[in-house]
Amino acid sequence: MAIQGERIRVLNDVEPGEKGAYVLYLLQQANRARFNPALEYAIEEANRLKLPVVACFGLLDGKSGFPEANARHYAFLLQGLAEAKAGLEERGIAFVMRKASPAEVAIDLAGKAALLILDRGYLAIQKQWYAQIQKAVKGRIVQVEGDVVVPVETASTKHEFAARTLRPKLHKLWEPFIEDLKARPVRHKADGLDLKGEIDVSDPEKVLAGMSLDREVGPVKRFVGGEGEARQRLKAFLKDGFEGYGAGRNKPEAAAASHMSPYLHFGQISPVEIALAIREAKAGDDDDRGAYLEEIIVRRELAMNHVFYTKGYDDYEKAVPDWARKTLAEHADDERPHRYTEKQLAAGETHDHYWNVAMREMRETGYMHNQLRMYWGKKILEWSPSPKEGFARTLRINNRYFLDGRDANSFTNVAWVYGLHDRPWQKRKVFGTVRYQSENSLKKFDAKSYEKAVVALCEAEE
Repeated sequence: MAIQGERIRVLNDVEPGEKGAYVLYLLQQANRARFNPALEYAIEEANRLKLPVVACFGLLDGKSGFPEANARHYAFLLQGLAEAKAGLEERGIAFVMRKASPAEVAIDLAGKAALLILDRGYLAIQKQWYAQIQKAVKGRIVQVEGDVVVPVETASTKHEFAARTLRPKLHKLWEPFIEDLKARPVRHKADGLDLKGEIDVSDPEKVLAGMSLDREVGPVKRFVGGEGEARQRLKAFLKDGFEGYGAGRNKPEAAAASHMSPYLHFGQISPVEIALAIREAKAGDDDDRGAYLEEIIVRRELAMNHVFYTKGYDDYEKAVPDWARKTLAEHADDERPHRYTEKQLAAGETHDHYWNVAMREMRETGYMHNQLRMYWGKKILEWSPSPKEGFARTLRINNRYFLDGRDANSFTNVAWVYGLHDRPWQKRKVFGTVRYQSENSLKKFDAKSYEKAVVALCEAEE
């Protein structure tokens, strides 16, 4: 099938260079060799121009590293890149990886490229890289969306108030975008190109060992990076966990979780590929399918909408709506029966046993069920000295320990704790009219079974 025109944006509208040696693709957000619209578009153009394809990646390290990323994040990223490299080279595509920013690598290699293809991410740092590339590269630049089902500007031209305002727009639009993406044949192999890469990611552990980064939060055994692993997990979920998802998705002790979020965050699987698999699943019913598509499309793309249209999505003053900041400020001096330092929170040293269990799962395995993430965040608001400090703490801990941290979903979910995409509720201490979540919410699932599962997962990490 053809790549939808709405996914394609021409950033620098000049003719491809006649003397170019290759078509260059900056592998930045979609770190996979299959079901990747930007890559397939690059192959189409290269075949038309009778040129090979070169994919490149810039690995940030040391003080210039990706903000808040640590050994846990980099291990997962490198595992995925090792598989992507093998997949690209198997298709006849060269892969060049250097220690530099993505913008620096793309700008340098674009000098001999007939055409530069970019994929797309929505965070501020990614927009900054694209702007640098667009300013420095004089040749043709085309950006192809492969990280959402419906491109953000196609879905909405404004910041949406809530899921209920975005949902009907997406439902009207998403059908033509949920289509299979066949791998194009590579007609001109990149075997003869003499391009130097500083890093051979075939041994991700060796690359990680040579990096200068935060190692206090280490890699986890629970999740292995890579598109092959992502597809195996999805297949296993559809076979054994998908049936009953609609009713069981809010029960952390149940098996109704696909664990796709780390793979989506690192671009190791396409949300369209997941949506197609959900639709074609033999197990489950319409309720299960509808519930999952709500999460993978509506909720996830509401987060993309938020970070795209909010300058300062990581800033309390800009990310949290006025009504919520006002009511929280009015109750900022309310008595808080429990207060904890950020260090105590990260260590899981609170009076709330099951909150500590959830924090342990997050700290030691890089994951926490969505239902508990909401409770977890609301309690940090309640136990922090001020709403603004609570917001900052929640975001820092979230981004430090979660494999899928530093994501559009992360920034949006943290802001939701403080009133984003929500409405005023009954007034109460500390929260004002911002939604409160009590310990009673733990009674909605089998907390003891959840704890037993967490203990087993954490023991497996030792």
